Amino acid sequence: MGLIAQLAVILVAVAVMSLLSERLRISAIPLFMVAGVILGPFEPFPTVITLDEPLFLLGEIGVILLLFYLGLEFSLARILQARNLVLKGGMVDLLINAGLGLGLGFILLGPGPEAVLLAGLIYVSSSGIITQALFDFRRLGDDETDLVLGILVFEDLAIALFLGIASGLAVGTAVDGVDLTVRALIVIAFVAVFLVASRFLPRYIDRISPRIERERLVLVSLAVVLGSAALAGWAGLSAPVGALLAGILLSETEARDRIERHLFGLRDFTAAIFFFIFGLQIDLGALGSVWVWLVVALAVAVVGKLATGWVAGRMTGFTRRQSFTVGSSLIARGEFTLILAQLAALGTALSLDFRETIVSFAGLLVLVTAALGVILMRESRTVGRALFGSTRAKAPDGGP
Repeated sequence: MGLIAQLAVILVAVAVMSLLSERLRISAIPLFMVAGVILGPFEPFPTVITLDEPLFLLGEIGVILLLFYLGLEFSLARILQARNLVLKGGMVDLLINAGLGLGLGFILLGPGPEAVLLAGLIYVSSSGIITQALFDFRRLGDDETDLVLGILVFEDLAIALFLGIASGLAVGTAVDGVDLTVRALIVIAFVAVFLVASRFLPRYIDRISPRIERERLVLVSLAVVLGSAALAGWAGLSAPVGALLAGILLSETEARDRIERHLFGLRDFTAAIFFFIFGLQIDLGALGSVWVWLVVALAVAVVGKLATGWVAGRMTGFTRRQSFTVGSSLIARGEFTLILAQLAALGTALSLDFRETIVSFAGLLVLVTAALGVILMRESRTVGRALFGSTRAKAPDGGP
């Protein structure tokens, strides 16, 4: 099947799933992934769509635009005001979830590089899935959302450094402390440059943006977003982090509303393909060989994020119900889990059994946590009221 024919099938599938999600009043994200599983290359379903480079590129653009839109909602002033949430929430998340993941790795695999890589798979939440769900459920204005986003930003920065460690472990190369220090300094400098630029550049952008027509504004905006994403990749961060910073850069400009309006359809189109492509990489047939890992990892993944939300939320002044909402919002694993799994599958220094099962395990973990996380995020307020009563929400320490 040619690329155009595959794309047509994908659009029909995601359109049907979108209508179904509206009818069922649930998020379309898990349904897009289920469509990918059904139409993908793995048994027991017949192969309809195969994952090739053009489709993968469309999916990558999808998550880049998702994070760019998120950045447009969060100015530098809001980030600086919430810096306490980023640091405290991020450190709590790292200690709890990376620690639980490492402990699980030692139990299942014994001490070794495989255990460290498994810890990375379990630690990182999905920026793409969680961001889309926040848009779907109109949660961006909630006080506790700042803590959720602060933790996601911290994770993205942490995983940028972890990828260097993971690459060395996978091929049996000693991890050089000097190289990691250099990478850390590059990451910090890259983020700092963008944040400083977002303080001074908007005034100059506002001088020229009113004279830019709609078509040119779309092209210029895409050039900024994709250019920032490419620079982030060069600096050792993920491309979506660069897109997030580009959004923050443009969030204080007068053109922000126009950019959001003109790119909205493109964002939804590519985001749907991004989640569909997730599904293409999930092999349900592997469930029989990894179900023990999966059951234990799911318990750790859910409990770890709920504990993170509770501890970080209470430390930063949120109510019990808000803290539960934070933890519920962080459950979904996603793109980085799959990236680490694919890196591990190619790791010549790792055991053959681990390499043969890790991608299937990661795909199933992503599918289940994405579905469970989105559903629990939607119902978190109802569950929170049932558990803790209708306590009045309040702004956190260090939050807006």
